[in-house]
Amino acid sequence: MNRKGAVAAGHPLTAETACTVLREGGNAFDAAIAAFCSACITEPVLASLGGGGFLLACSPRHGEHLYDFFVHTPRRPRPPEELDFYPVTVDFGTATQEFHIGTGAIATPGMVRGMFAVHADLGRMPMRDIAAQAVSHARAGVPLNELQAYILSIVAPIFTASPGARALYTRGEAPGRLLAAGDPLRSPDWADALESLAIEGQRLFYEGELARLIIEQSETHGGQVTAEDLRAYRVQRRTPLSVEFNGAELLTNPPPASGGILIGFALRLLQGAPVDLPSWNTARYWAHLADVMALTNEARVDALVDAPGDDGALLDPAFVARYRAEVANRARARRGTTHISVVDADGNAAALSVSNGEGCGSIVPGTGIMLNNMLGEEDLNPNGFHTWGPDQRMTSMMAPSMIRDPHHARRIVLGSGGSNRIRTAILQVVMNLLALGLPLEAAVQRPRIHCERGFLSIEQGEPGALAPLLADWPEHKIWSEQNMFFGGVHCVMDSDKGVDGAGDPRRGGVYRVA
Repeated sequence: MNRKGAVAAGHPLTAETACTVLREGGNAFDAAIAAFCSACITEPVLASLGGGGFLLACSPRHGEHLYDFFVHTPRRPRPPEELDFYPVTVDFGTATQEFHIGTGAIATPGMVRGMFAVHADLGRMPMRDIAAQAVSHARAGVPLNELQAYILSIVAPIFTASPGARALYTRGEAPGRLLAAGDPLRSPDWADALESLAIEGQRLFYEGELARLIIEQSETHGGQVTAEDLRAYRVQRRTPLSVEFNGAELLTNPPPASGGILIGFALRLLQGAPVDLPSWNTARYWAHLADVMALTNEARVDALVDAPGDDGALLDPAFVARYRAEVANRARARRGTTHISVVDADGNAAALSVSNGEGCGSIVPGTGIMLNNMLGEEDLNPNGFHTWGPDQRMTSMMAPSMIRDPHHARRIVLGSGGSNRIRTAILQVVMNLLALGLPLEAAVQRPRIHCERGFLSIEQGEPGALAPLLADWPEHKIWSEQNMFFGGVHCVMDSDKGVDGAGDPRRGGVYRVA
């Protein structure tokens, strides 16, 4: 690699921040942390110091590790009647959905611990230098681009739910106008908080002044996170899940996260498919993918109702046992996410996926930080809210991943946002690369499908050509163009021929070389 490295992310400034760190002597892990810090301002609904995430680290010196710093359920749940926990309705245009927010929806955040754990193990630059650009962006203000303004407009009831949130995300006199495309998002308080963290370290957030502010907010406003929860939070270092497919290896997020193992199930089912699968606009190819997606949906896996037979024989029993033991009974979270992929000239690779849910709706006073609302996720409480188990790491669909492809002497770092569509978005990009042999950008751009609960969503297709498929899936929708519904797979590749990459246009993705 003749250059310092390469980055793919969900916003130009997010990616440029990582590139600057690479040019200044940082490695892929420094660059990923710096990019995340900037994403808190450039992608404010999707990234927050008050959320959590996962980082897949691949290092020639240190090997491969999955850093789990996702959110954790509180140790001592409060009675529901004491909680600040309430529904809001969000309008997606074609549908509405109810979310639950409030201080009572906050799970113990792990993002700050994760940043510092990765930095301590693998970083090169001082944390203050890594955070410097994000601090500058927050103080000067970053104009919202069209996509981020659209995402903010969708969750407007959450980001205008409290005086602190309105002060940040609206303009003008009360009640204020929600920030629109071109309006600058400026947060001096957040800049001060990040700069203080970079100087003083993570203890500030988990035991120091920031911790005091979080706990005060929680205790007095119906929350459940305690000082003990913050002090006890630990980053988990796990061995990545390894899945073989068509002579390549996919390293991805292991249990208790659910996304990686569901991708593994699907790849095992697809392993028997011919390499020369037909092009995307044939019903045969999509029918095959839809069948595989249906077989690997979580309800079927959780219940383990697959009868012995051809499809069941393709499932690895070890996968099933591991999933049942480590995933099935975990609290789940699947909401707003973003992803950053980085490689550097020394052979390091970082795949970082982060989430804040939709946000709890309030700002920790004096910090500019909106904490998560992961305890308000409907998906994790199928029997009703407040039924989650205390003191456990929540599971997630996020699946930061890397492909090792010895046949083409290349590594591809990838991941996606997109709630439940994360696993199917990554699966299809992997198939496009390893089964169809598409170049990186074409593999990301290629239209996708998603199957869930008997409903098939199809991105860009000709109804005539798809008639046999649609007959098998009477409950379906054909989207006329690319849409963020189908995820956002941002990926970079290094090989003996140099670097390449692709940012997914569905989620504002960009690719940059340092």
